[in-house]
Amino acid sequence: MPPTKQLEAILAIYRAHGHRQYGETVTELQHALQTATFARQSNEPDAVVAAALLHDFGHLLHSGGEDIAEQGIDMRHENLGANRLAAYFGPAIVEPIRLHVEAKRYLCWADPAYLDGLSPASRLSLQIQGGPMDAAESAQFQRQPHHDTALRLRRYDDMGKVPAMATPALEDFRALLESFLVG
Repeated sequence: MPPTKQLEAILAIYRAHGHRQYGETVTELQHALQTATFARQSNEPDAVVAAALLHDFGHLLHSGGEDIAEQGIDMRHENLGANRLAAYFGPAIVEPIRLHVEAKRYLCWADPAYLDGLSPASRLSLQIQGGPMDAAESAQFQRQPHHDTALRLRRYDDMGKVPAMATPALEDFRALLESFLVG
């Protein structure tokens, strides 16, 4: 499939399923757009902005429903999304996506104030995802090549929960995403 058709397939999934509630006060699409907007406003490199936009793509791929966390099920959305996106994008985008849940677990271990600041939905998913890391897990996380980017992505992820926030449209990120397509 030509790269532009690959990207259209990704955007079509956002258009078809982005209306799902994120577990917060925003939809999946609003959350994605807000996360990318915060990364862009912080003058992050374009690869980080792209990763921020796509970080929860895995939520749109499963059929577990919008209340999957309330059911106590971890769909491992970070791996589901990263595995699918790896056919289209390189590691600079895919690996921070794969690590963004581990980044939350790491930050909860490293910074008690971070844990205290998590939203109720993030606290619930944290429990399902294994809770805060321990020292051995944190050391392993820190050895991952893209862990620093994943930590920054995680902070934007936490910010992207603002009801009615004005953001660029999904289509406004097309050229950015196209610039990173592989194959």
